[in-house]
Amino acid sequence: MNQIKLSVNDENLETILMILNNLKEGLILEIETNGKPKAKATQYQPKANTIIREENSGTNDTSGKYLNASAYKKRVKSKN
Repeated sequence: MNQIKLSVNDENLETILMILNNLKEGLILEIETNGKPKAKATQYQPKANTIIREENSGTNDTSGKYLNASAYKKRVKSKN
């Protein structure tokens, strides 16, 4: 088995461990550090805290966006 030794500054340790942990499955057998805590995986945080209902989504629109110019303008004005 081959080994790779890395020297990393303390401020970059969390980033490097996150990258290595993402590669771990199937590529890396074991990750060891010199006693410092391993980086925790960051949890996904959505940008908007709202729920998009299917009836309000663009995929539910069956009228066609470019049916004709006047119908499109009317639909845009009605949404505002």
